[in-house]
Amino acid sequence: MRLKYAVISLFLTVALVATPAMAKKKHKKQVDALHTLASLPKASMIMEENGKIRISKRADVPRVPASTMKLLTALAAIERWGLKHRFHTDFYMDKHKRLWIKGYGDPFMVSEEIELVVSALKKKGLKQISGIVLDGSYYAPNLVIDGRSKTDNPYDAPVTALAVNFNTAAIKKTKKGKVVISDKRTPLTPVTIALTNEKMRKSGNWRVNLGTEKRSQRYYGELFAAKLKQQGIKVNGEITTGKTNRHWKPYYIHENSRDLEKVLKSMLYNSSNFIANQLFLQLAGSEANGKPITMAMASRSMMKWSKNRFHWNNYSILEGSGLSRGTKLSARQMMQVVKAFTPYRFLLRTFKKGKVMAKTGTIKGVSCYAGFVNRGGTWHPFSVMINQSVGGYLRKNAALQMTSRNKLPSICDDPSC
Repeated sequence: MRLKYAVISLFLTVALVATPAMAKKKHKKQVDALHTLASLPKASMIMEENGKIRISKRADVPRVPASTMKLLTALAAIERWGLKHRFHTDFYMDKHKRLWIKGYGDPFMVSEEIELVVSALKKKGLKQISGIVLDGSYYAPNLVIDGRSKTDNPYDAPVTALAVNFNTAAIKKTKKGKVVISDKRTPLTPVTIALTNEKMRKSGNWRVNLGTEKRSQRYYGELFAAKLKQQGIKVNGEITTGKTNRHWKPYYIHENSRDLEKVLKSMLYNSSNFIANQLFLQLAGSEANGKPITMAMASRSMMKWSKNRFHWNNYSILEGSGLSRGTKLSARQMMQVVKAFTPYRFLLRTFKKGKVMAKTGTIKGVSCYAGFVNRGGTWHPFSVMINQSVGGYLRKNAALQMTSRNKLPSICDDPSC
């Protein structure tokens, strides 16, 4: 029994001695994250507390923001349209009973949404069509997005005015080489079968992007035709492309069941490049004057808006998702975006047990983090931009240290510090 109490006493003694040392070591590790970041030649950071800059290092040097760029795109969309905005698609019926579909870049036209469209058309009395004509002319053809590569990954999906399922397809091939349904709500079509046979030599489940505008439009038409048939509407004729007459009166205008708030939450949570660039292009719509929207138009539009909104100089914006290495913002500029995003921070993911609400940004050699840290029960804006190869833990450890109750280290090269 004495031995038992002796062991317990020894354990408590060791624990009491070790605990302060362990805490000191943990704190040192966190301090090292900020000091390490500050020592990196191609890294910037800035953090405010109660309106006063507390941490700053090279905050005015333009850097590649990667996916933290989506914060700026989201803010521009909110301030242009409001969170309750819904994207629309127009439907026309010509004298030959062909169904024309005019797209305006709805970023969330998914299989379930097409079912809602078909149900609405059926309620209007549609029983049969003699063909489907697709009009994607709202955007210029074959858009080139700076930074987009030619991989099969969903994040490299093409951007088109008529798009379904984020211009990706869920595909499945059995061990016997048979192509089967992967998503129960999305029937097989000739495009998905051909894509599976072309891209997937082995069995398994994948989600791949459709690669080209031509394939994306074709898939849209095939999936729409399949959904019409599922609800008992006869589909004859071919799927073709064309341009609607601006004097035509729409047979039906569909507003997406998801408002901008839900779209942005999905974009930020999943870091969707596709959604971000759909919004980026649409934001230029009012300045296009009826012409097809190009990436150059969208770039000029966002640059102009950013200039007017924040009075920036020395920055560049080539697209809306963060894929481009030609897009450059400083950490201070990004923190200005974060501060303007304060009413909408509920759209961001929460990290570190609720202590950080932020957006990450990662491409090869780029590691960024921007959002809010909770310090003393209050949320404060920050931005970390690293344009050199480091571990992804560094940006998050730096942000976590900003939440610590301990005194912040003296890292500040800003005149106001």
